[in-house]
Amino acid sequence: MGIDKSLKRGSRLSRSRNVLKRGERIDKLKADDRWTEGASPLGLPKVRVLKAVVGKKKKKEEEGDDKADAKKKKK
Repeated sequence: MGIDKSLKRGSRLSRSRNVLKRGERIDKLKADDRWTEGASPLGLPKVRVLKAVVGKKKKKEEEGDDKADAKKKKK
């Protein structure tokens, strides 16, 4: 039996997780050049997980800049 669509969370995959799977930790170590080929996948070093920060909307800032430029041009 599956879960009803109304009970599923839409942003479930977009949140950050505190714990990574072993393969994800190895990938992150490879990206940071901290992984050596042939090393044991057991006893991996800690890997910091950065939370995704949602940025502010730039449209308001751009509109504000456009309005400021338009005012300067009028003067």
